[in-house]
Amino acid sequence: MPQLVVRGGGFHAEITKAGAALRVLRHGDRDLVTSWPQDGPIPYYSGTLLAPWPNRLARGRYTFGGRSLSVPINEPERGHALHGLVAFAPWQLAEEGPGFAGLAHTVEPSPGYPFRLAMRVRYTLNAQGLTTTLTAENTGDEPAPYGCGPHPWLLAGDGPKEGWRLELPAGRVLLTDEVLLPRELTDVQGTPYDFRAERPIGDTVLDEAFTGLTPAADGVTRVRVLGAEGGVQIAWDASAMPWVQVCTGTGFGHPGLAVEPMTCPPDAFNSGTDLIVLGPGEKHEAAWTISPL
Repeated sequence: MPQLVVRGGGFHAEITKAGAALRVLRHGDRDLVTSWPQDGPIPYYSGTLLAPWPNRLARGRYTFGGRSLSVPINEPERGHALHGLVAFAPWQLAEEGPGFAGLAHTVEPSPGYPFRLAMRVRYTLNAQGLTTTLTAENTGDEPAPYGCGPHPWLLAGDGPKEGWRLELPAGRVLLTDEVLLPRELTDVQGTPYDFRAERPIGDTVLDEAFTGLTPAADGVTRVRVLGAEGGVQIAWDASAMPWVQVCTGTGFGHPGLAVEPMTCPPDAFNSGTDLIVLGPGEKHEAAWTISPL
């Protein structure tokens, strides 16, 4: 699987051209994200980019601009279209230099998504960590629905994730039905999903979207995962990405904790909640940083 290697600030990152996926992020001798063999396949969307929608699109169907549209189902066990159109698509090298690399991909019009998006992603390393900046530009001639997010599986050491501690500054959780579609948005107070104060993950099973994010004093929202030998955090501007999906991967047998900042919740193409509509020529930019603790 062709990939790029980026080094800087004491970090080592490897990004595949398939999906522009973050395959490796290492600080010194410590892995900060779950990796996989270089020849693939990419397991459980590890390190991929999710666009033009993150999470689930119910039954792959939606209505936009007066048209009923349908995209292919890629989660057949639940009957949904999962994580957009670019997670495994071929990306091309766009720029490369000391401590950074950029890739590009064009989402071409299709029967289910008849819009054209020029996608660019830039991975930049410095002493603080790895910052990923994802930009989408509507290069078509009509408005396009859009949402995005990343899918890193964060590692807080070698021990079992049940012993890790999670700090998640989110006041509301989106409860789901038996096929993981949105059912009810509720306060986390009094639920198993309240991680506003750092505490062990324990036997809590997570595969939920959270919002009501509280930034730190500097205006940045941080989700922190800590183990016996250190930890890792992902930080972003919640005004640009007001949602985050957190998944323990219970039953997957996959290491790490998925922490996925998102511009919108699951099934936003149907609910319209925090859905971005890009007019012709308009751009959207989102960025996030993964750092060791």
